[in-house]
Amino acid sequence: MKLLKLASVLFSIFILSCNSESRKTENDIAIKIFFSDSISEQSFDGRLLLIFADNDKSEPRFQVSEGLNAQPIFGINVEDFKPNTAVTITQDVFGFPYENLSKLVPGEYFVQAVLHTYETFNLSTGHTVKLPMDNGEGQHWNTSPGNLYSTPFKITVTDSGVENFELVLDNIIPEIEPPVDTKWIKHITMKSDLLSEFWGRDMYLGAHILLPKGFDEHPEAKYPLMVFQGHFPSDFGGFRTTPPDTNMKPEYSDRFQVDGYNVMQQQEAYDFYKRWNEPDFPRFLIIEIQHPTPYYDDSYAVNSASQGPYGDALTYELIPQIEKLFRGQGEGWSRFLYGGSTGGWEALAVQVKYPDEYNGCFAACPDPIDFRAYCLNNIYEDENAYYAKSNHKEIEIPMHRDYLGNVSSTVKEANHLELVLGDKSRSGWQFDIWEATYSPQGEDGYPKRLWDKRTGNINHEVAEFWKENYDLRYIMERDWDKLGDKLKGKIHIYCGDMDNYYLNNAVYLMEDFLESTTDPYYDGEVDYGDRAEHCWNGDQENPNYISRLRYNSMYVPKIMKRIAESAPKGADLTSWRYK
Repeated sequence: MKLLKLASVLFSIFILSCNSESRKTENDIAIKIFFSDSISEQSFDGRLLLIFADNDKSEPRFQVSEGLNAQPIFGINVEDFKPNTAVTITQDVFGFPYENLSKLVPGEYFVQAVLHTYETFNLSTGHTVKLPMDNGEGQHWNTSPGNLYSTPFKITVTDSGVENFELVLDNIIPEIEPPVDTKWIKHITMKSDLLSEFWGRDMYLGAHILLPKGFDEHPEAKYPLMVFQGHFPSDFGGFRTTPPDTNMKPEYSDRFQVDGYNVMQQQEAYDFYKRWNEPDFPRFLIIEIQHPTPYYDDSYAVNSASQGPYGDALTYELIPQIEKLFRGQGEGWSRFLYGGSTGGWEALAVQVKYPDEYNGCFAACPDPIDFRAYCLNNIYEDENAYYAKSNHKEIEIPMHRDYLGNVSSTVKEANHLELVLGDKSRSGWQFDIWEATYSPQGEDGYPKRLWDKRTGNINHEVAEFWKENYDLRYIMERDWDKLGDKLKGKIHIYCGDMDNYYLNNAVYLMEDFLESTTDPYYDGEVDYGDRAEHCWNGDQENPNYISRLRYNSMYVPKIMKRIAESAPKGADLTSWRYK
């Protein structure tokens, strides 16, 4: 019996040894990536990304996500990457959803490499940092002009692991054509002195302006201003002067599970154009602003240690310039903020930080507005962002769900993907931009981490900085004796109670505070959509996939009510009310 047991053990060791040798070791994996001087003669700093896709429905660079359809990606920093000189990707390069290349499962893959290029900035703080400059695309590494990428090709990963191969970065993403002015929509770009000083180079802000009916025929009119906050807009969206294209093939929306959603979008845009021209529709200016930073497609519209004074630049440079050029009223009573998601947080944050400069905010599905509910984390009390732990058990914390509660990704997964895309908060994705906006600046010039990106362990000193400067519920509660009179009647918040990112939890906490206010009572509105997902905006009559297309018009009645109640004596309430 002892001899049989010994033989069994030896056989198991033999099998394990064979299996371990069947996969490539760290020293075996060496994937070389280079570009020729025919593509570029300059050298680059940046992030080199290697992507594998198990299908060819689109290029691998367009299939990167943290969801259930995630495709493998690996990334490293490169400095002074010269033409005709290879960079080697080895097993120790961090990846997602596989930690390294040795764990890639066997199968057929389409492979592609992308070089996300960085620029050197000499900040006014005395730091030197390397970051990706937006090039008109809204900070998307897979479409950013000037980035290099390879032509995809197919490989086979066997039970022996990834065979060594080479990729040539043989393409460069071309420049983007700027939008063209029309009768209704104008575009401006202006240099910001405040931002240029901070970043040590010329920095620009932009906007798309929707003009009211009769703008040229009524030179005497001065208009209220609606500021639509949100992600980088390539042009003014949701406005179309012609009916839907009859030649367009209807497309099915997986997100909303409806047929022909592309046709619906065009129809809603055309319907808004018709409403914009109705005799009794208020004559406003509506602007969508462009303020991408080297960290994200949008600055979050507030001053920031690592991103600079974007709040001041937008409120005191860009908006007054727009009002000067397009005859805005130019006073706080005539300016209104609205938006969803990122734009929802911005609408509320800008109203709170600049209470006299705006007369109301309409914040739909806002990013976390109370950091006790930073999605599903309490950054002040939790020790770890990735796991809910007890003495005998731990559960990984979800990040994304559908309206039935089905989870498709976790906080850990989202953060690990970001770490692959870029270290030092340079991924251009969600958790990193929160860090770039809210965190103090580190000794290296980059934002201090709220938590360790690998482990999820929370830095509570950084959390306290977030609390004092960007936790909107805490700031309002702390300063209500100074802010209350300035914010009365201005705060309107809307959120689905099945928000995909659990953002409704922070709204509940904010509502608790707002309803407790006295001297004065906040006198605003908080409302919830039953079983509504992300970007529900207060419409109780229509499905979310329709109401989310109506931001530009649905808040107009509430804005008109606010103007009637709050405009100061002598304010111009007539020049812009022509038929």
